[in-house]
Amino acid sequence: MGQGILLAGGNVDFMIHGVFSYELFGQTLWITTSHVCIFIVVLVLLAFFIAAGAIFRKADEIPGGMQNAIEIIVEFLDGIANGAMGKSAKGFRNYVGVLFIFILFSNISGLLGLRPPTADYGVTLPLGVLTFSLVHINEFRYNTVWSIWKDKCSPLPPWLPIWLPINLIGDFAVPISLSLRLFANVLSGTVMMALVYGLLSKIAYAWPAALHVYFDLFSGAIQTYVFCMLTMTYIASAIGDEEDPVLIRWIKKRKAAKTEKAGENA
Repeated sequence: MGQGILLAGGNVDFMIHGVFSYELFGQTLWITTSHVCIFIVVLVLLAFFIAAGAIFRKADEIPGGMQNAIEIIVEFLDGIANGAMGKSAKGFRNYVGVLFIFILFSNISGLLGLRPPTADYGVTLPLGVLTFSLVHINEFRYNTVWSIWKDKCSPLPPWLPIWLPINLIGDFAVPISLSLRLFANVLSGTVMMALVYGLLSKIAYAWPAALHVYFDLFSGAIQTYVFCMLTMTYIASAIGDEEDPVLIRWIKKRKAAKTEKAGENA
């Protein structure tokens, strides 16, 4: 733990360090402090999910203790998903819930002395790319090619695609803006805490806890909420208006075709 995995104690810095290397296909690859911290976060979350599953398999009609706390978490996550996505929330609330819990615990892992995994751009960028992929997969799933083309050409008519390059740049900027916002805010808190422990180590007793509450808990929770809300907003926007009669007819036609094909195969 002496290679930058822990922020508290020893020779503290905020850089990412290699823990050990290995050879793969002639290339030297490194397991870094970010990998170790992610592994710790995942293990803790897996233990939590397994314990939560065991509790709900023996759930009481009148919840109490741990069951009550877990139900509050689930209701909170369902609430923000339903508020942001409406009828579309049902298909994405599990993803949003896991994303929220993973990012939040990664952000607040500094309270445990770890270097937050989200302070590594190699962690936040894949999260942004995953959101970007879901947005455009659902855009093509729930919209016709013609409606997508009109949207990319707006606000001008579809036969005058002057705004098409600008709108495409805006689309491809989504994963970058999402990942950079989360990464920069978490990294800034990590840098501040590393400076406190590194430069003021002789007097850094008890009082840095107040800084941890702000940089890790408060800021980490805000950035988690912002990332997940933007994710849900982008996906809901890509799906479009569920009350659009043209879209409803097209979806019904696709479902009917799939049902007919399944009947033929049976």
